[in-house]
Amino acid sequence: MKYLLVFLTVLLTQRSISQTIFPDFLEGTWKRKDKNHYEHWDRLNSRTFKGFSYMLKNGSITVTEYATIHQRKEKEIVYSVAVKGQNSGKTVNFKQTLSDTALVFENQAHDFPKKIIYKKLTDSEVLVQISDGGQKIYSYTLLKENTRNTTLDSNNTNPNYNYTLAEKLGADNYGMKKYILVVLKTGSNQTNDKEFINNTFRGHLDNINNLVEQGKLIVAGPLEQNERTFRGIFILNVDSMAEANEILLTDPAIQENLLAYELFNWYGSAALPEYLPSADKVWKLSP
Repeated sequence: MKYLLVFLTVLLTQRSISQTIFPDFLEGTWKRKDKNHYEHWDRLNSRTFKGFSYMLKNGSITVTEYATIHQRKEKEIVYSVAVKGQNSGKTVNFKQTLSDTALVFENQAHDFPKKIIYKKLTDSEVLVQISDGGQKIYSYTLLKENTRNTTLDSNNTNPNYNYTLAEKLGADNYGMKKYILVVLKTGSNQTNDKEFINNTFRGHLDNINNLVEQGKLIVAGPLEQNERTFRGIFILNVDSMAEANEILLTDPAIQENLLAYELFNWYGSAALPEYLPSADKVWKLSP
């Protein structure tokens, strides 16, 4: 009995040592040691970090991926990433695995990478490893950019900054956030039934209004006639391709294949939804 108690004590101690780590140390801007590639992470709340990777060339920023680290209610921590030009823009999820020395995320169903590791070396240096879980490993070092105590630096802080509004809108430190840009195109249904077309597009407009009321759609408008059969655009106030697809499938014109669409990640002002109350006060006639 005494041996059993000792064994259980040791087992419980081991479990308490090996635990999940929340990425507090990642907050800020990091630069790859070998390239002009950067990662920026912002804490949105006690459970969520939002980040994006970008390249800097001739003063111009090109965003390459968007990421989220989120702790779910059941305390599971998930790293979600959408890389431009990969996986058709879809978000891929990696679940955190137990570690007491690094942030380790795994998705064994993904082709590459299957494992992503962020290991804090110092307060200003992080080692990143992505691998297939075996011998195929790609590593690089991130160095933290000098923030120069931005809370006191009048050259780069905003005297009009409203913390409550920024939190409400999900803004990062630059007042920006990720959206989904939708380009609507002529669909495969080439029917000439005018009554059917009119009724379907009436449902299309009604659905636009419903999505605006739900806070999911913030920009919608047609494009002039063009050779590429692009018909219009939406900007959706969501951050995953999967959610965007679900929303778009509620559109009768898309359901009936009168319209098709392409999706793109878009990085824009988090204040964009704030124009909507004014937009409802400047129209005279309903289309």
